[in-house]
Amino acid sequence: MKEKRSIQSIERSMAAFFRDKRRMPTYAEMIDLFGVKSKSVVHFWINKLIQKGVIEKDETNHIRLTSTAFGIPLVGEVAAGFPSPAEEVLCDIMSIDEYLITKPESSFLLKVSGDSMIGAGIMEGDMVIIEKGKDPKTGDIVIAEVDGDWTMKYLHKKGKQIVLEAANPKYPDIIARTELRIGGVVTAVIRKYHL
Repeated sequence: MKEKRSIQSIERSMAAFFRDKRRMPTYAEMIDLFGVKSKSVVHFWINKLIQKGVIEKDETNHIRLTSTAFGIPLVGEVAAGFPSPAEEVLCDIMSIDEYLITKPESSFLLKVSGDSMIGAGIMEGDMVIIEKGKDPKTGDIVIAEVDGDWTMKYLHKKGKQIVLEAANPKYPDIIARTELRIGGVVTAVIRKYHL
């Protein structure tokens, strides 16, 4: 007799399939994925996942994962200064998408090349989340098109002039000669330490 599946194991299977294949499984694939014998059981689990908010149906009735499917446990805090006693207690399940991205409909990712922003903690190979349409303020890190070339720098407003400043002293300030267009404001940086 097969072990009874839990909603959590079904959820993990669905999220793992999506991470691996970058698409949702077909109903036929879900029979094997969930370890069940019929599409009616698949429909049962689909309805449970919809009720839980893990998946949703789009306007064409196709299913898609919501951001909660990629949630990971938040188990407390750790001191970055002096060591302190730590206790691992499940505090919540947190979706990295929801934590890092406040406006997914107007956000996108870029991979960083170069070292002009190392003083801001942004290294080559990092990913940055950009929010389009956000009103940039002095001190924000922005993605900007300057005279036809794109760059990522601190934005500083000095009177009517906009100056783009690197976070690395070996790079000079940039002032547009003819055209400056702000493509978005950097709202988060993502770095993987081990691949």
